[in-house]
Amino acid sequence: MNHNHKIGCWGEEIAAEYLQEKGYEFVDKNVRTPYGEIDLIHRLDGITIFVEVKTRTSSRYGYPEEAITARKQQHIFDSAEHYAQENKLEHWQIDAISVEGKPSGKTPKITHFEDIL
Repeated sequence: MNHNHKIGCWGEEIAAEYLQEKGYEFVDKNVRTPYGEIDLIHRLDGITIFVEVKTRTSSRYGYPEEAITARKQQHIFDSAEHYAQENKLEHWQIDAISVEGKPSGKTPKITHFEDIL
């Protein structure tokens, strides 16, 4: 596992913990679809929430959320739509969570963007 993959996995764990602390119910993680991978799937108030997680150890090269390009947004949307159709979900949305920090450092900065697409 390379450095970026380790950081990404750590960020996904941090994001999942954050959501569960906020009352979201964990459904699944790292779900593969023909259009790409869905990082996290949670549920809140009857709505299924597909979460794209972006993690950076610093903002030197920009904020994590800046890595969600238009092309990436399309992949996220297509993946979520595919999963929703396969599982007959009527109420769903796409959120993004950016995590800034390091596994061995102080508490990471978490920013939650709701209903981004």
